[in-house]
Amino acid sequence: MKTLLLIDSSGRVTRSLTRRLTDRFATRWRELQPAGEIVRRDLGRTPPPPVDEAWIAAAFAHDAGCTAAAREALALSDTLIDEIGRADAIVLGVPMYNFGVPAQLKAYIDQVVRVGRTFAFDASAPEPYQPLLPSKPVVVITSAGDGAIHPGGTLAHLNFLEPHLQTVFRFIGLTDLTFVRVGYDEYQDHRLQHSLAAADRAIDELAERFTCSELRPVTTAVAS
Repeated sequence: MKTLLLIDSSGRVTRSLTRRLTDRFATRWRELQPAGEIVRRDLGRTPPPPVDEAWIAAAFAHDAGCTAAAREALALSDTLIDEIGRADAIVLGVPMYNFGVPAQLKAYIDQVVRVGRTFAFDASAPEPYQPLLPSKPVVVITSAGDGAIHPGGTLAHLNFLEPHLQTVFRFIGLTDLTFVRVGYDEYQDHRLQHSLAAADRAIDELAERFTCSELRPVTTAVAS
């Protein structure tokens, strides 16, 4: 039985393109793998808190987790990291907000990028930072008001969302990334419809690959 971790980060509960597409992925996953499990994490409805002094003290303490206060401070972080660890594949819906990721997704990232859990640090080593998570397929479904902000477009220099996620996920070991992109939400014309149709086809193809007997790496950027 395979487990899919599905993460929504849009602040919109209705009219969200990324939620529409993550729902499509979940539906196809269920059709193709009825015995599989879907773990849903909705960061838009229930955003994680930003890390604070208690979290930082607990995460970097040599005896992290040994006290009740430390365990409480890191409880949500442990839960989120365990969800990643259990998953065979991850699907993440991410609208672009002001050229980057939504604040609730940034809070999630800060909860899961954690020394001793998702990366190791050894100041004496030639490579002091080492990822601790085994790689697994990750699909990032992004939406933007203008498709020109996607890679290759005339506004691509303003896209800080994709480099951020690539850096973060690879840092903790999740190197098998595929981006499915939707653009032109602001224009609401044929370009948006074309983009959505391409994303639908890409999601159906990815869901089929992910429910095969072996989860094989997929190519980056299957739709835009």
